[in-house]
Amino acid sequence: RSDAGETMAWSESVDTVLANKDSLAAFRTFLKSEFSEENVEFWLACEDFKKTKSSARIASKAQKIYSDFIQADAPKEINIDFHTKTHISQNISEPTLSCFDDAQRLIYSLMAKDSFPRFLRSEAYKELVKKQQNRNQKRWLPFL
Repeated sequence: RSDAGETMAWSESVDTVLANKDSLAAFRTFLKSEFSEENVEFWLACEDFKKTKSSARIASKAQKIYSDFIQADAPKEINIDFHTKTHISQNISEPTLSCFDDAQRLIYSLMAKDSFPRFLRSEAYKELVKKQQNRNQKRWLPFL
């Protein structure tokens, strides 16, 4: 897919934005401007966590995610319901690779339904599209 086509594809779903480093960077910047970057940071931390192989690393990474995002007054506390938070708190002493799945799904849904549509209307996204279009014009018009 061309870069311009890829930029336009970002508007198709939050997945395409999360999968590309340029669009992810723009999305994170946008979320920072809305004071909600903890959502994408949590989502990325969960993605990384699920790839963990060693059980010792699972425990330490789970504890880090819990203390950064889940526990009351966490520095980057995410907005999840009481039931999900309680469930994680009860299981954090013996974490599994799926222990944050419910919370991750909630945050993904929040980003997809709430932040993502606003991102597509934002100046950050329009700037990204313009940058890609300029790059493509230069590629096709080397004599300019």
